[in-house]
Amino acid sequence: MSATDLLQGTLDLLILRTLALESMHGWGIAQRIQQVSKDALQIGQGSLYPALHRLEYKGWIQAEWGASENNRKAKYYSLTRTGQKQLQAELEDWGRISTAIALVLK
Repeated sequence: MSATDLLQGTLDLLILRTLALESMHGWGIAQRIQQVSKDALQIGQGSLYPALHRLEYKGWIQAEWGASENNRKAKYYSLTRTGQKQLQAELEDWGRISTAIALVLK
């Protein structure tokens, strides 16, 4: 497993957290995650778009068509009220898991 492989469910958390800031199209989400992680996390389209569809299916995000920065048609994703609640639950879970892992690694 490489350093950039993500634990199952972590990508969902990263997407939800990114969309909590503002609505974005898929490429923008991937770029933001890469940028904020200082290039440590690079999300490929083969992982990103299935995750976006899964989150939309669960009702945690919603999508609507709009124009991108270069005036191309793009699907913009935003967090729903249910998604905001899920983000809080995921952040709490992440805190518990990361604390437990840190204890084991000591």
